[in-house]
Amino acid sequence: MDKKDYYEVLGVQKNASQDEIKSAFRKLAKKYHPDVSKEPDAEAKFKEIQEAYAVLSDEEKRKQYDQFGHAAFQGGAGGAGGGFGGFDFSGFSYDDIFDNIFGDFGGFGGSSRRSSNRATKGNDSLVKMTLTFEEAVYGTKKEIELEVTETCDHCHGKGGFDETTCEHCHGSGTITSEQHTIFGSFLSKTTCPHCGGKGKSYKRKCSECNGTGKIRVEKELEIKVPAGVDTGNRLRLSGKGSAGTNGGPNGDLYIEFTVKDHEFYVRDEDDIYLEVPLTLTEAILGCKKEIPTLYGNVNLTVPSGSESGDKQRIKGKGIHNDSTHRKGDMYIVLKVITPKKLSKEQKRLIEMLDDTDLNDKEIDKFKRFVRENNN
Repeated sequence: MDKKDYYEVLGVQKNASQDEIKSAFRKLAKKYHPDVSKEPDAEAKFKEIQEAYAVLSDEEKRKQYDQFGHAAFQGGAGGAGGGFGGFDFSGFSYDDIFDNIFGDFGGFGGSSRRSSNRATKGNDSLVKMTLTFEEAVYGTKKEIELEVTETCDHCHGKGGFDETTCEHCHGSGTITSEQHTIFGSFLSKTTCPHCGGKGKSYKRKCSECNGTGKIRVEKELEIKVPAGVDTGNRLRLSGKGSAGTNGGPNGDLYIEFTVKDHEFYVRDEDDIYLEVPLTLTEAILGCKKEIPTLYGNVNLTVPSGSESGDKQRIKGKGIHNDSTHRKGDMYIVLKVITPKKLSKEQKRLIEMLDDTDLNDKEIDKFKRFVRENNN
C-alpha cells in the first residue's frame, strides 16, 4: 500500500517551518501515544507520525523527500548498502526522537521506553575520501583504516560478570516518584541512578572494556567506489559503523567523496568538456582533429571558418554513472590560437592574406560603421 504524504500525516503545509513541524508532531504524539490513547489504531498512527517527523525534521532528508518523495528512502543502486544518501528506517529508534522532544513522559507511564535495556542502533561514522578524476570516473577499490566501537568479546557487551538485580529499582531500570503541583499529583518515572537504567549490576567489572561493554578497535576496510561519483556524493555502507547497545544493530559508515580536478577535462555532472586548440589555418580551412575521450581517441571534423567558442557534441562519450545508469556526453570547445611570434616569411604570407578581399560581412559592416561615425 502506498504511504501517505508526510506533510499530510503531520497536517502541515510544504513550506512549514521547523517549529511548526515540531509543534504538529508534539500535538499528534500526545493524541496517539499508545500509553494514553484509546484509538484502536493508535500504535500504527503513532509510528506513522514518528516516521514523518524523522524525515521532515532533518533538513537534508527533507530536501531529498521534497525532490523524490518516498522513493528517496527506498535504497538505490551504487554499491554496498544502498546508493548515495539513502535513508534506512530499519533499526531507526523513533523513541529517541520522541524522548528528545518530550523528555521524561511525566504521567504517560512511558519512561520505561527510555530504559537502558532497550536495543539501540550504534552510531554512524563518516570518512572523507579524496579521489583522482580517473578513479571517480571509472570506479576503483580503496582500502581505508578507521577506528570503530565494537562489542566487547570478553564480557559479550555486558560490562561485567556475576550479574545481580538492582535492589533500588528491583530490575525495572526506573524509579517511580510522585510529584505534587498546582494542577494535581502526577506519577513520574525516571532512570534509576544506581544501575543507569539497566536494572542490574555486576560484582566484577570487565577489565577489557572497563565496564562499558564496548572497545575501540582499528580496522582495515576495502571500499568499492562505484563509477561516476562526484564531489559531495556519499556512499553508505550498512552496518559498518559502531556497535549497537543491548543487541541493537551496528551503525552505518558513510564515505564522502572529494574529486580532484583534471588537467584538461572539465566535469558538469555526467557531461565533460574539453577545450581543443586550433591554429589559424586549421580554423580557416577546416581539418580533422584526433580527440582524446574517456574511452579512447576519436576523429573529429572541424569545419572551415571555425571560431573560438564553437562547440561540438560527441554523444555518449561522457561519464557513465553507476547510480543513475546514465552516460553523459562530451562537448568539444574550440579555441583558435593566435601566434605571438612569426618569422619573416610567415609575416609576409599573413600580409598577403590581408591584402586580399575576404568578403567578410562582419568586417565590412564594422568598417561602414567607422566611416559613418567619422562624418
